[in-house]
Amino acid sequence: MTDKAEKKTGSRGKVWAGLDLGGTKMLAKIYDAEFRELGCAKKKTEGHQGVEAGLKRMASTLGAALKEAGVSAGALAGIGVGCPGPVNAEKGILVEAPNLGWTKAPVRKSLERIFGCPVHLCNDVDAGVFGEYSFGAARGAKCAVGIFPGTGIGGGAVVNGRLLQGANLSCMEIGHIPLHPEVSGEGGSTLETLASRLAIAAAAARAAYIGQAPHLLDACGTDLAKITSGKLAAAIAAGDTAIEEIVRDAAVVLGAGVATVVHLLAPDVIVLGGGLVEAMPKLFLGTVKESADARLLGPYRGTFKVVAAKLGDDAGVRGCAAWAKRAVEG
Repeated sequence: MTDKAEKKTGSRGKVWAGLDLGGTKMLAKIYDAEFRELGCAKKKTEGHQGVEAGLKRMASTLGAALKEAGVSAGALAGIGVGCPGPVNAEKGILVEAPNLGWTKAPVRKSLERIFGCPVHLCNDVDAGVFGEYSFGAARGAKCAVGIFPGTGIGGGAVVNGRLLQGANLSCMEIGHIPLHPEVSGEGGSTLETLASRLAIAAAAARAAYIGQAPHLLDACGTDLAKITSGKLAAAIAAGDTAIEEIVRDAAVVLGAGVATVVHLLAPDVIVLGGGLVEAMPKLFLGTVKESADARLLGPYRGTFKVVAAKLGDDAGVRGCAAWAKRAVEG
């Protein structure tokens, strides 16, 4: 450990590492015992190269963060990894990551062999929720639920200081709650197919194409990749009422999902995060809360608050590091 790092952590200080695999990049950060950031590294995920290459890249990213922090691997007390897909936390396996093309990745075994410290896995959305519980918008909650609408809709929960995890797999796959299931087959509508940012963008592109959203058409055309949350918000501000209606309808559907979660878990805080919430907090938060209240049994109304996430992109990496500390120290 360098003199610089010793001043930050103390001569005998242990450090914690977080590695977030969400999105297209791996983000690794090193923290001292008070979760002050000591070092950071970021690399492209490049999941198409396969599991073995991905595991090597994870180790390399952590190594680069340690180097920037000026500490050796021997100073690590634990590593938390947030994974984009279902995980078996007990076995330390990323069961499936469709966006990366990985299955049954032995993350814990690989990283523990390289770094010689405990490694704890959780789903990347779980990591973000634990970050908001530990440091952000849900701090101090007894039961915190996080919902993050994006390309899909991810969810997670912290109950009495612990992530809610299933016996064999991570859980809280809120986006796959069926809303209008077909009588036969696997089709039908889910929260994700009706209320994700991708669903909103698709409906917005159609509105632009048929002349209902001229401002969005001028800004983005009908290219889904260009219809970002910020562009949707700008179109609404410019007067595209059809876009506001599309966003509001999606928030109403999401509110129905929130009502389901409230009936199941009775949380005191629900955190909404992601680009849609950041771009349109008043419209989105207010509509979701109003929609949920309209669908709740009487005693559940007024028992929870809906708040916007505070930590942004830092929630996942801080959350999985904090979860590792919680798991190691009990």
